[in-house]
Amino acid sequence: MKREINEAVATPSLVPSPLPHAPTVGIVAGEASGDLLGSLLIKAVQQAGLPACFEGIAGAKMQSLGARSLFPMEALSVRGYVEALSNLRQILAIRRQLAQKILVARPRLFIGVDAPDFNLALEARLKRKGIPTVHFVSPSIWAWRRGRIKKIRKAVSHMLLIFPFEEALYAQAGIPATYVGHPLAHALPEQPDRKGARERLGLRPNGEYVALLPGSRQSELKLMADTFIETARKIHERRGNVQFLIPLITRETRLHFEEAIYRLQAHDIPIRILFGHAHDALQAADAALIASGTATLEAALLKCPHVITYKVPWLTYQIMRRQAYLPYIGLPNILAGRMVVPELVQKQAQPDLLAEEMLGLLENRLARETMLDAFEAMRRSLRRDTPRLIAEALTPYLK
Repeated sequence: MKREINEAVATPSLVPSPLPHAPTVGIVAGEASGDLLGSLLIKAVQQAGLPACFEGIAGAKMQSLGARSLFPMEALSVRGYVEALSNLRQILAIRRQLAQKILVARPRLFIGVDAPDFNLALEARLKRKGIPTVHFVSPSIWAWRRGRIKKIRKAVSHMLLIFPFEEALYAQAGIPATYVGHPLAHALPEQPDRKGARERLGLRPNGEYVALLPGSRQSELKLMADTFIETARKIHERRGNVQFLIPLITRETRLHFEEAIYRLQAHDIPIRILFGHAHDALQAADAALIASGTATLEAALLKCPHVITYKVPWLTYQIMRRQAYLPYIGLPNILAGRMVVPELVQKQAQPDLLAEEMLGLLENRLARETMLDAFEAMRRSLRRDTPRLIAEALTPYLK
């Protein structure tokens, strides 16, 4: 990873767009969920016929649409205070190098996709130098660290919001913002295709499947892999026909999970590791166990009953707990304003407790139906013509 970063630092700066009259747009996504959101934004721009050439830090989905990445996105994929501190020098070096490249290139616009701890400081510097900045996905100021709104005001020319309750916060703060709906509510199928998903994954039409999504970062897997595997073992002991689907997006995370399976002597558990295919796994599954994050909302929109779990280092948890405003960590529960999806975090994130919750979803039809009804209400509240609204918000900067 360090060698990749050093090589990236040595790459040429942002270059003028190879497309005639297409302005260069700086863009940064810091993790898998940001790559997905960034790809949806790029698609919206392209479908609207707006001229733009995207360069900065991008994942595989964004790069498949033509975005050019100057640094490996994985270098930014850390979560929590402790993990961020251990990688701080590397992250600051990337941000410094990227800022220099952008200031030399003077792109028409810079777009930060989520990753607020990285992007807001970069956006503030660029905005001071006269480069307009758009931030896609508000930091969760409604959940914790509400004082960040002052930093956002200095950094962001326009905020694209994905949750309806955020509009009032930004109007009160005097920050230009547009509620565009949640891109996933527009992009994901309204009715999940279980049969098609199982066919695409080569699964039995009538089999019983559980999806396990332990996170996209290596730091998450280090804390969660053993818990997920042991939970799968306990579920399998009770329901011998169930099979487990684990979508992982990088070779590194796949290798880490395979090593955990070997170390825990879990080869007897019917686990199938997928390279990507998270949406197919969620559509194919009867239930899922998910590390808190965007994947919980994806599961809700794909109508997959699930349980939320998470662990972070003790110090990180203590800091976050003291700055939190809400009693929930999962997006489905935050949107519903109540506990719709079970949450087992930190000390509660134990295989026996997680297995009991998962077995309850597999065996209790009423619990599943109640959860699915809540998921449908969430979809309705989040669904807008997101591509059009994104394009309309960006048009003044790109024409």
